Amino acid sequence: MKIKSSVVTFALSLGFLAAPLALSAKSTERAYVESYRGRTDIPVPVSVVMPDVSPRHAGTAVEVEFTIGASGKPENLVLRQVVDRELASTLTEAIAQWEFKPARVDGAIVARKLVLPLRIVASADGEALAMK
Repeated sequence: MKIKSSVVTFALSLGFLAAPLALSAKSTERAYVESYRGRTDIPVPVSVVMPDVSPRHAGTAVEVEFTIGASGKPENLVLRQVVDRELASTLTEAIAQWEFKPARVDGAIVARKLVLPLRIVASADGEALAMK
């Protein structure tokens, strides 16, 4: 059985550069997206899709590498660690649906390779999973 993650924190990184998430009444997803507002040097997330993760993956850490080009969609997704096929598919299918405002240098769109570090943890109530 899969449980939809209700609390998800993603630390998007460009060489492990992570933006802080503001603590607020906003959803974690919305806070994550808004934490990058105004940036042009890196791809800025516009929308994120949360994956359904099986509870048996709690404790798993994985890095997902991908490129954001002119389309603003993640391309060439690669998991940097070996994980089972189910988790790999769940994560890559969700992240492939994310949308970004592409990075710009001197006004020109440039492709950027990103690394998204994820750690799947059990939530405090035990009912859902969180990703940090």
